[in-house]
Amino acid sequence: MMNSPGVAIEARGLTVVRGNRTVLRDLDFTVEPGRITGLLGPSGCGKSTLMRAVVGTQAKVTGTLDVLGSPAGHPTLRPRIGYVTQAPSVYTDLTVRQNLDYFAAILQPGRRHRGARRAAIARAIAEVDLTSHADALAGTLSGGQLTRVSLAVALLGTPELLVLDEPTVGLDPVLRRDLWNLFHALAADRGTTLLVSSHVMDEAERCHRLLLMREGEILADDTPEALRTAAHVATVEEAFLHLVDVAATRQETVR
Repeated sequence: MMNSPGVAIEARGLTVVRGNRTVLRDLDFTVEPGRITGLLGPSGCGKSTLMRAVVGTQAKVTGTLDVLGSPAGHPTLRPRIGYVTQAPSVYTDLTVRQNLDYFAAILQPGRRHRGARRAAIARAIAEVDLTSHADALAGTLSGGQLTRVSLAVALLGTPELLVLDEPTVGLDPVLRRDLWNLFHALAADRGTTLLVSSHVMDEAERCHRLLLMREGEILADDTPEALRTAAHVATVEEAFLHLVDVAATRQETVR
């Protein structure tokens, strides 16, 4: 399958089974390029599993999943996708700058002039507001700062797609605001596609489009405004709860 025109991610019948449990159930959705798509829902609803499927690290995936014009997990996608997991993926015995230098060397071995690599590292550190901590050991940083180091690593290669698994967990309101400003700048200025998961519903209002999930299924795929309007409510959280109630009523009717 190839992406439809104007689509960065396209899934059809996407299913993941773990043991005797269906974690993702027959999902159909698309993600638009150059936009911020929020993947929202309660903890345990399948958000992280879906993100791992998108970046190609999830086992036992059936259905079809196309990312940037290639099957998810295809080797050519590796330099085109930045992925930030919930657990910071950095070396605690290296400084922030050393971590980025190491990962930059892996991303483009022998292809980037040392001066250009240093510039890219400095840019990524500045984008996540860690310049003052550039020479601090990662092991001395707070959880929120470690998350920002992981994000800086993901930004090194100027990826076309950023997949961010709850990137604002543990951050104070100011840093959350600054990160969301960065996400919007990446989408607007670079045309980066962002898939951002969260279980905090107020972050939904910051996204261009939303995939609302519950128990391995997508309850809605629309803009925040359209979801609020359809449910006749003031917030996305209220719209989500309305959709949950509607789904529960339908299940009871079927029974």
